[in-house]
Amino acid sequence: MCISKYKIKNIIIAGIVIALGLGLLVWYRYTETFGDTGKEKSAYTISAMDIIKEFKRNDTIANKKYAEKIVTVTGIVTALEFADTTVNIKMADRTGSYVIFAFQSQHLAEAKSIKQGDDVSIKGSCSGGAYSEILEAEFITFKRCALNK
Repeated sequence: MCISKYKIKNIIIAGIVIALGLGLLVWYRYTETFGDTGKEKSAYTISAMDIIKEFKRNDTIANKKYAEKIVTVTGIVTALEFADTTVNIKMADRTGSYVIFAFQSQHLAEAKSIKQGDDVSIKGSCSGGAYSEILEAEFITFKRCALNK
C-alpha cells in the first residue's frame, strides 16, 4: 500500500498545526498573570480555626468547596517565614495543623509589617489542603495573598 504525496503533505501540516497549538497553550500557561487578589470578591469568609476544622473533618469535601476559590481567612498569626521574594504567614491550631499564606509580590511590604500574635484578615486563592503523615497535621495552602482591608 502506497501513501500518496497528498496524504503525507496533510499529515505534516496537521502535525505542524498541533505542535503550534500545544506551543501556544504552554506559552499561555507560563506567561499567565493574575489580577490583584486584594481587589477580588471572596467566595467565602471564615476563621482560620474553622477552616482547619473543616479540612480535618473531611479534606475531600473541603477541597471541593474551597480549592481555587478566593477565600478571606481571619485569625492570629502564629509564625512568619521571610524569603527574598515572598513572605509566608501561618495560622496554626494547638494540634499543629495550620493554614499558610504566600503573598503576592505587590503585597510584600504590608505582609512584612505583620508580627507574630497579630489578629489579621487575609484574602487569597486556596490551593487546597491535605493531611501530612510525617507532620501528623492538616495543612491548607493559599497563594496570591493580600491583607484584607
